[in-house]
Amino acid sequence: MSYLYFFPIPFYFFIGAVLSIFLPKGFVKSTFVSLVPVIALVVFIYGDYTNGLKVQFLDLELDFMRVDKLSTVFAIIFCIAACLGNIFAFHLRDTTQPFIALVYAGAAIGAVFAGDLVTLFVYWELTAISSVFLIWARGTEGSYHAGMRYLIIQVLSGVVLLYGVALFYHDNNSIEFSRMELGSLSTYLIFLAFGIKCAFPLLHNWLQDSYPSATITGTVILSAFTTKLAVYALARGFAGTEILIYIGAIMTVFPIFFAEVENDLRKVLAYSLNNQLGFMVVGVGIGTELALNGTAAHAFSHILYKALLFMSVGAVLLRTGTSRASELGGLYRTMPLTAIFCLIGAASISAFPLFSGFISKSLIMSGAGKEHYQFIWLVLVFASAGVLSHSGIKVPFFAFFYHDSGKRPREAPLNMLIAMGLTAFLCVYIGINPDHLYSLLPYEVKYNPYTLEHILTQLQLLCFAILAFYVLYKLKQLPSEERGVNLDFDWIYRKLLPSIINILLRILSKFEVGVLKFFKTVIAAFVFGVYSLSGPDSITTRIWTSGTMVLCIAIVLLVVLGIILI
Repeated sequence: MSYLYFFPIPFYFFIGAVLSIFLPKGFVKSTFVSLVPVIALVVFIYGDYTNGLKVQFLDLELDFMRVDKLSTVFAIIFCIAACLGNIFAFHLRDTTQPFIALVYAGAAIGAVFAGDLVTLFVYWELTAISSVFLIWARGTEGSYHAGMRYLIIQVLSGVVLLYGVALFYHDNNSIEFSRMELGSLSTYLIFLAFGIKCAFPLLHNWLQDSYPSATITGTVILSAFTTKLAVYALARGFAGTEILIYIGAIMTVFPIFFAEVENDLRKVLAYSLNNQLGFMVVGVGIGTELALNGTAAHAFSHILYKALLFMSVGAVLLRTGTSRASELGGLYRTMPLTAIFCLIGAASISAFPLFSGFISKSLIMSGAGKEHYQFIWLVLVFASAGVLSHSGIKVPFFAFFYHDSGKRPREAPLNMLIAMGLTAFLCVYIGINPDHLYSLLPYEVKYNPYTLEHILTQLQLLCFAILAFYVLYKLKQLPSEERGVNLDFDWIYRKLLPSIINILLRILSKFEVGVLKFFKTVIAAFVFGVYSLSGPDSITTRIWTSGTMVLCIAIVLLVVLGIILI
């Protein structure tokens, strides 16, 4: 069976994607695409890739399988997420989405294993090109435009990365993907490319724009790979870069306010995703073993509980036709299992003890505290309270327990319940048995999250946030859930830039009118002059007598003769 290890792990996804095209729609195809990630994971676990898989291309050595503990933990969770996402989409009778889901997951895993920047770039762009079809698959005009904006941003990230890689090779005569220092144009460009994909502040709106526009199942798949691949790339290339601490801190805070006023629950979760990425980026910026372990652990946990929340809201959208908080409520009566799974996801993202978020987020916060970033620690505490409010409480409360919307939908399909159940089990299992996840982390973990101090501190924070929500609810001071579109930095390209362009077009239009008027005047004067000189009544075209012509010729001859004699 050693021939199985000849192929890089992502190739199993690509081969599976091609084979899925020829399988009949329904049970056979859905079973096959759900098993492909399992097969790839088994081959990886029992295979021997310790020496990598290197190929010589021109003068470059490409490494398709650089395996270490950092790439391993991301590859494992990516395989698990791909399997759970395909189970959630088991009911689909579609050719495009199963194919794209495998290609997209394979590309993300390929990027995780890339040992050089060229291979990373190829997989980086493949994730962008493949994932956009999960947005377009929804088939609406809005999803088409959102997909185009998403594709432009993601391809832009790839172009910036390519330029950075080219300059990096020119400067260092190497394409090895390893720790880099910000100090040259090449590293700044690579850093920017990673930041675009990681949804850094002011570069983040593609996330809230595209994820809620994707299909119900596509959003679950999207939430797992693109941004976490960027987190991995930052951890690999820029661990310990201090500016990331402050970028991450901003990322944890600003989405809270937009999520609180957002009506679309899928968009609330997209803002929440941005918030959770901030914790991971802070961990990368701190750069200690404890903080980097926290980043990897939180990425692992986040993929699970965020998928669970998107699954539960997606099931509600499937059954009711809406994910707007203002149109939902009281669904626990007919969708009790989905409500329970949503509550487990909410408890996990809120970092309740015994749930996965608690055992991963605490690593990052402890890392910040131990390195004496007191202000950053306070920001993370505030952000933790905020995420409880908008994701831990708001999403399940308004979807399942708020006013009775009068809707009585059926429970989610069986395959969705199975996917949510498995994901919920993992959220609880990891929370109760953190050592199993800690054993996968890049560095040895000497940390116990279940100390009395940690538990009491977290429970105090959670109780305070719950109390604040309850008081605001009773006083009717919660942001109203109303239909509408909330803009943040996308106001720049949705409102400001179109306004500027319209003003410029009006100025250009007036300028064009003035220029045309000027040229018309000049041309009219020129035509009049030509007509005056050569028109039918001009001196040059009228009929002259023979005597006059002879006189003119004589004058010309005399002039010529005079010139010669002189």
